[in-house]
Order: sequence, then structure tokens, then C-alpha cells
Amino acid sequence: MEKTIKIYEGKAKIVFETVAPDLLIQYFKDDATAFDATKKGTIKDKGIMNNKISSRLFQILEKEGIPTHFVKILNEREMLIKRVVIIPVEVTIRNIVAGGMSRALGLEEGLKLDCPVLEYHLKNDSLHDPLINEYHIKALKIASLTEIETIKNYSFKVNEILTRFFSSINLDLIDFKLEFGRFKDEEIILADEISPDTCRLWEKTTGKRLDKDRFRRDLGNIEEAYQEVLRRVSK
Repeated sequence: MEKTIKIYEGKAKIVFETVAPDLLIQYFKDDATAFDATKKGTIKDKGIMNNKISSRLFQILEKEGIPTHFVKILNEREMLIKRVVIIPVEVTIRNIVAGGMSRALGLEEGLKLDCPVLEYHLKNDSLHDPLINEYHIKALKIASLTEIETIKNYSFKVNEILTRFFSSINLDLIDFKLEFGRFKDEEIILADEISPDTCRLWEKTTGKRLDKDRFRRDLGNIEEAYQEVLRRVSK
């Protein structure tokens, strides 16, 4: 399968059309951004690592009944995906307090929550991805009630599957971001990527951060952290 026209370029990925109308190629870049792209940089081979990590995790989720846009990995930086129309809502699931939840609520990072917390954020960089709720989504006709329920159910199921999987490789899934899209204008499926860019992953035994917080917070050893996640996920 070969690329034809570039149809989208974001902060971390480029998407190309193919000769098949329902299939696209997603290319992973090494570019890194944080804080609404006010901090920019490059993480060597990040695109290669995130492509491989995402491919593996999508395959795990598919086996557990979660429909995704993943078709197959093509090479080190590219995966073949289903063409979807992205719903402009980012879903965040939080299991342990960190990042934005810590800042917004004045809670100490590392506090384990009694149950997972689901948040919706409007996907809009210029507005800094504001927090919204199901009433906003319905009122603004972003998604139907049925679609919202499907997204919510899939998100919690993804959390259960990934929490269990990461625990098996000595990692705590602190929180993570998901995006969903409509495939052929009707079926809701999981899209985008699942990687250290979109997940907070802390080593269980040491608390070491193995995710993009190492870039955000200038913690160093960024490439090594991504490589370690890839190594464990690939076992």
C-alpha cells in the first residue's frame, strides 16, 4: 500500500490517502510538543517507537473486542488505518492523580483514586482543549447520546484492559487520552494512537516516569524511557 495525497499533519503524525478509499496511512514523527505547543523539541526515533507501541496495544485491544482504526503496521514509522471522521472530543481516563487533575483540584500527584475518572475535553488547541461534559457534547451536536454512551463504555473497557496489561509488565497506567472516530459515517471506533505520548506510565517498583512527562518536565533520559516501554510492550 502506497501513500498518495497528504490530508492532515498534526503535532505528532501525518496522514496520507491511499488508492483504497477507506484506508489511510498514518506516519509517526519525532516532533514533541507540550503545553499547547509552547514547548517544542525532538525525541530521537519517537515516531518509530510510538508506531510499534501503538500497533501492539491496538492489537491487544482488538483481541478484547475494542474496534480500532488499526489495520496493520507497514514499516518502522507507518501503520495502515481505517479512514474515520474524528469526533472532536478527547477522552481522558484518570486512575491516579497527576498532571492537570493535580493542578486543577490541588491534589497531590500519586494519589490513587477510588474509581477511574472520565473527562471530556473539546479538541481545540486555540481554546486549550477546555473541559466539557455530556450536555455540551449533546447541545453542540458533536455526538449523539448513543455515540456518547458507546464512547464512554469503550473508554472504561480500554482502561480495564490496558491497566491489566501494563500491570503485567510492572507499569502503573496513571492516566491516558483517547480519541474516537466514525468509520463509514456510522460505527464508532478507537483512533489516533496509544503511546507514552498519550499515556502516563510509572514503574510500579520505583515510581519512575516512562512517558512524555520526561520531556514536559525536563527530567532527561527521554529516549531511554520510550525504549523501555517498547521493550516491555514487545515481550
